[in-house]
Amino acid sequence: MSATVLFHHFAKRRLYVHVQRISIFRAQHLSSNVENGEQKREEETERTLVYKPSAYYQTPTARNTTAGCLETKEESSSSLSLNTTFHQQRNLYRISSRQLSSTKNMPSSMDYGNAESNQEPRVTGDPRAFQRCRPEYQNMTYDVSQRSSTLDLNEALLVLEKVTELKSNMGPSDATSFLCKLSQIPHEQIAVVRKDARFNALLQHSAEILHNFTPAELLDTLRSFVDLGLPKFHSILGLYETEFCRRVSEMEIHQLLLAADLWRCLGRFVPRYLEKLFDKVSQNFNQLGLPELLQLMYVIGEGRRCPDALVQPIESLLMRYLNQLKPEELEAVSLALFKSQISLSERAARRLVDRALAVVDDLSDFGIANVMKLMRFSYLDHLPWLEAMGSEVPRRAPRMEVQGLMHVVLSCSALHYRDHRILLAVAEELPNVVDRGRSKDAAKMLWAFGTLGVLPNQSPKLYPCLTAILRERQLEFQRFPEHLLTGLLGLAFVGLFPEDLLSLALSEEFVNKTCNSKTLELKKDLFTLDGTVGLELPGSKIPRLSHAIREEVTEQLWDFAQSDICRKPEILEAEVVLQKLLGGEMFVRKHMILPHLRSIDLEVHLDQNDQPVPVSSETPASQNWEQTLSGVTITDDLLAQLTNSQKIPVQPSNKFLQKPVVHAVEPVHVRESIFSVGVDLTDDLLMALTKSGKRLSSHSGDSSKPSIQRLAVQVTNRNQYCYRTEQLLGFHALKRRQLLLSGYRVVELPHWEWFPLLRRSHAEKLAYMHCKIFSDTGSKK
Repeated sequence: MSATVLFHHFAKRRLYVHVQRISIFRAQHLSSNVENGEQKREEETERTLVYKPSAYYQTPTARNTTAGCLETKEESSSSLSLNTTFHQQRNLYRISSRQLSSTKNMPSSMDYGNAESNQEPRVTGDPRAFQRCRPEYQNMTYDVSQRSSTLDLNEALLVLEKVTELKSNMGPSDATSFLCKLSQIPHEQIAVVRKDARFNALLQHSAEILHNFTPAELLDTLRSFVDLGLPKFHSILGLYETEFCRRVSEMEIHQLLLAADLWRCLGRFVPRYLEKLFDKVSQNFNQLGLPELLQLMYVIGEGRRCPDALVQPIESLLMRYLNQLKPEELEAVSLALFKSQISLSERAARRLVDRALAVVDDLSDFGIANVMKLMRFSYLDHLPWLEAMGSEVPRRAPRMEVQGLMHVVLSCSALHYRDHRILLAVAEELPNVVDRGRSKDAAKMLWAFGTLGVLPNQSPKLYPCLTAILRERQLEFQRFPEHLLTGLLGLAFVGLFPEDLLSLALSEEFVNKTCNSKTLELKKDLFTLDGTVGLELPGSKIPRLSHAIREEVTEQLWDFAQSDICRKPEILEAEVVLQKLLGGEMFVRKHMILPHLRSIDLEVHLDQNDQPVPVSSETPASQNWEQTLSGVTITDDLLAQLTNSQKIPVQPSNKFLQKPVVHAVEPVHVRESIFSVGVDLTDDLLMALTKSGKRLSSHSGDSSKPSIQRLAVQVTNRNQYCYRTEQLLGFHALKRRQLLLSGYRVVELPHWEWFPLLRRSHAEKLAYMHCKIFSDTGSKK
């Protein structure tokens, strides 16, 4: 037997080496700069993520210790995962980038080494830790750590002899007893038993008499499969899953939840069984207490779905027991809600975070990350919690690992929340741990820091260390090209352009692989990078997208813009007011000035004398702007309204065009509309409102102005800025910068000024637009 095992071991090593050579050969076609020795450990055959507590905290011992036997799929984001309502709000004004919280998973097989840390870990970070909070969980969960190893190999071989002796006379109780005994052998001897032909005969016979098993015997047998480490794709498990589905009506809630937990321990996805379980729970929801609710939510989270019929009952029961939840249970609830994408009402989500805040000192680092994930998914602006993170994250960051840090900054990015205490604390710690991360972690952190406008000079080591991970993990981009594009966009937001990685992303082979993928829609990201290279690296030798791809993506983006963005009331109103101010449709063009930035602007051209010039080439250039300007007649009431002054007395007709006396205006609030406190009437404004003649002669003598001034009028919204600030987010800062590079003057209609005007008179909108286009303030923008 030993010779046979040795032969198989040798053969497997030969095959493994051969497969590695093939992988490395293929990688060389993608990029000659791939460090094959560093990358081969990242390539796995399954898209599953082995749970590693060390991803959230650092231990004083080896970081490759896994606290649990679970294999879980990576959480879906959020990156950006959005609930429907907020997703629509976020895309009012631009065609958004793809979401970062991908449902796809990154393999995580690297050896974390034996780095030492002086920090003690808080909590183990085990997602099943809540199951040890109450004794009631023991009836519906299985703790693998409690597995006994009381049978040696010789005794196991005797059990297999009995299997041969009984043969066809074996009943369900005998089969269950044999399997339970065999499951008690030490881990290092399990492989010997599983390769024994008599063991396979036992499995086959148990399947033949499966219909005679009692529910208790079925559960005992499934538990033995967990202890024996049966592979999740083993054919016998499919037969057992079918039988469990058939027997759901015969089992109690505790038994059903225990079976779901055992399937989870096996790492096998059983959607048919879960569907049956959820139906049974829906019919007996009043039987659920707090432990049953928490275990059900854990099962729902690991299954990545929740039936609509269960959402409202779960929320109601969760709110009933909220104040009884222990810290580990709060962690489990937050993670389950995030993984299953259950959208609680805003009130319920806020109460849940309130409860987490009340016990924040007792939450593990893993729990902190879970609450942040929940807020990222719910887009919950819970300021007390975020303020608390301003002190908690700097305190915890030195003992957190790369994935925990990533979830913190990615959540801040999704919430548009910029707190320098959080961001700089994470940035300071990342160089110490980032080499143990994945390209996915580095890419998402580049996106997050870039979105929130953390500049390279604020943390000199941050961007170099993250960019280095992208270079070292290039082999991963063969299966997950989105991570490379995510990272490069984040770098572009802050004006960093690694030419080697951009050359890889825009190479013909990479582009073809990405564009031909049926599961990824990354053409927009490639298009954005391509346009960015053209504008910001004009002399580089970086490859460019083909004309056909550019045309295809431009057409798709414009079709979407016409059906959605161009129809927004605030955009339409700005267009109408501009046309009225300048004299007609020919002077305003609503389009994507820079198509690769996926949003629309209102383009206006002025000559050296600030006279409008037709934008469209089809418009007759000889048309006189002053003759076609529509204008608004000044009245006493309008002047009083615009200046917040008393009604102006009637003047003799020969003095009507004299400049009225206006009062000084002091703004009441930073974002208060200018029309709520008065307007200084200038000669330019009077001319526009009264159709009077030419502007001040000083304008015509300004030789420094270009022959044609190109203006990009932007209607912004609150989701283009960091939370409660006037700082543009990364994508919009990139667009503003590239418009300037393209020779445009950006005229911003900020939402805090323009949106209140939508409810005001047309004359007020006209006066506001004139100030933005022609005043000195507008010129400085």
